[in-house]
Amino acid sequence: MAHAKTGRSLPVPNVQALAQNWNGSGKQVPERFVRTEEVCAEDVVAVCALPVVDLGRLLDPRSSEEELANLGSACQRWGFFQLINHGVPDEVIQNVRRDISEFFKLPLEAKKAYAQLPESGLEGYGQVFVLSETQKLDWSDMMYLVLRPTDSRDMRFWPAQPPTFRSRSIDPAMMS
Repeated sequence: MAHAKTGRSLPVPNVQALAQNWNGSGKQVPERFVRTEEVCAEDVVAVCALPVVDLGRLLDPRSSEEELANLGSACQRWGFFQLINHGVPDEVIQNVRRDISEFFKLPLEAKKAYAQLPESGLEGYGQVFVLSETQKLDWSDMMYLVLRPTDSRDMRFWPAQPPTFRSRSIDPAMMS
């Protein structure tokens, strides 16, 4: 658990490379990527009900206590939630989605240029929150970046491709 306390994650194989190596090769998928637990249909329906937290209600004194309880429940039970009424323009959200989608379409070697570094904690391309050698792993790679405060950003992890990815992060006027 030392990694969780230091904000570091154990290194794991890249999922894109694993898929390329194992797809059609006849090799066994690494055990860490195999989940054998059975899920019944009722559990699937319950899992699909992603918690929603309303920032407007959190900021309103008339509803903040109730919405704060909703936020606490979402964090404890799920670890994440959908935030609504946050005030971020749809255009900004679409631009970020487009940029990150373009980044993940890049060849593996191009993405590896932004890989997490052992001394840098969680920032960069890879997987995060891998705390043990026996932990089951997800079939996903991710990009973890510090957004705020802006002077805490380590720009070596911010992709140069597509060009708008980095320029939007540096110049708030380009956010829309």
